[in-house]
Amino acid sequence: MPSSRNIAPPGDRAPLAFVYDRCTSRGVRARDELDMRLTGCHTYADGMGWVLASRWVDLGAEAMRTERPQLAVLLDAMRKERGRREVLCLVHTWGRLATDDTHRQLLQRRIVEAGGWTCTTFGESDHHSARAALVDRLA
Repeated sequence: MPSSRNIAPPGDRAPLAFVYDRCTSRGVRARDELDMRLTGCHTYADGMGWVLASRWVDLGAEAMRTERPQLAVLLDAMRKERGRREVLCLVHTWGRLATDDTHRQLLQRRIVEAGGWTCTTFGESDHHSARAALVDRLA
C-alpha cells in the first residue's frame, strides 16, 4: 500500500521516483525476489539522489492485465506531483512492466502521458525518446 512518508518537503526539487513492480506468484521464493527487486530500486534511487514517493505492486492475476490497479494509483499520484518536480517510474528491469514489448510500450506511454518517464535500475531510460514521441504525436 502506498505511503507518503518519504515525500520530501516542497522546497526539495530532486526528481520524485515512483517505484513499481508486479508479482504473479504467491510463493515464498517469488516474494523474496520481489523484495530484492524493490530493495534494488530503493538503493538505485538513493544513489541517484532521487526522492522516493513510495512503491506500488500489482499481485496475482492483476499483474498480468493491461489495466493494473496499483499502476493506475501510481499514475494518479504521478499526475498530482508532475507540476511540482520531475517525476519518474522506477522499475528493476523493463520486464517488471511487461515481458511483451508492445504491452510494455503501452504502459510506458501511459507513464509519459501522466507527466513522467521510466527508468530501470540498470540505467536504461525512455526519458528523452518517449517524451519526443509524445510531443511529435501532439504537434
